[in-house]
Amino acid sequence: MERVISGIRPTGNLHLGNYFGAVKSFVKMQDEYNCMFFIADWHSLTTHPKPENIRQSARTILAEYLACGIDPQKAPIYIQSDVKQVLELYLYFNMNAYLGELERVTSFKEKVRKQPDNVNAGLLTYPTLMAADILMHKADKVPVGKDQEQNMEMARLFARRFNRIYDVEYFKEPESFHYTAEAVKVPGLDGSGKMGKSEGNCIYLCDDEATIKKKVMRAVTDAGPTMLNQEKPEPIRNLFTLLELVSGPEAYDYYNDLYNNMQIRYGDLKKQLARDINAFCAPIREKILAYSADEQYMQQVAREGAERARESADKTLREVREIIGFRSL
Repeated sequence: MERVISGIRPTGNLHLGNYFGAVKSFVKMQDEYNCMFFIADWHSLTTHPKPENIRQSARTILAEYLACGIDPQKAPIYIQSDVKQVLELYLYFNMNAYLGELERVTSFKEKVRKQPDNVNAGLLTYPTLMAADILMHKADKVPVGKDQEQNMEMARLFARRFNRIYDVEYFKEPESFHYTAEAVKVPGLDGSGKMGKSEGNCIYLCDDEATIKKKVMRAVTDAGPTMLNQEKPEPIRNLFTLLELVSGPEAYDYYNDLYNNMQIRYGDLKKQLARDINAFCAPIREKILAYSADEQYMQQVAREGAERARESADKTLREVREIIGFRSL
């Protein structure tokens, strides 16, 4: 069975974009692949979070993964920093990574532009740590968005380079893939782009009913269609995309007909959308609260996930050390 691995940086709560873009697929994939999911707390250090934020964010993501339906018996969930072997492999990859190629990575250049006063080595070597996360477990496939595709190519590059330097065929080149034929892009509420934490346009899975309604009612709209069957501009198209995701075809068709006939009232559409988003999130929200309150179970899931991840990592690291020339005395 092919191994799939995916990680998420613990930078806050999961939102609808995370769910429809990735987590929903993870829940289905765990029955078809040998999956491992991890919470990438080391990666978050590039932004210098406070210790309490690291602990709470990792705990939050773990509870949300469980609430969304990931079964730790089928797919172990572990916290990256609980698997120290990754750091040694990260070191080996850094020894064979070159400054010029790391500086050309688009995500690094973008971070330099956005945070010129915090251009740290972790940002520069982000691709090598990501490669260590993936190659440590010899993953066949990695579900990633387009923004991570260049880092995936770097992981394949480091796999090839290791094999070439040591004249072995040890690391396989992991594939980027989408579980569905086309990745789901969930729009934000600000009228453009996709839903994202940094854009401040999210509906979080843990948002309560009042918060959801407030956010949806403030979503960007226009003055309404001015001709029959008019093409929807992006802000309106975004609302209809959300409607299609959470409300189903009947509601979508109803409001789509109203729009095409110039009879749409955006206030009514938003109220419908807010009710349906809340109905979708409510059972997940209740499970998040339940898992968060069960500290003993949360610790058990993280501990057992780390044990299974370390077992896989130990095997890889023993073989890598042997290939490089480090032998235990």
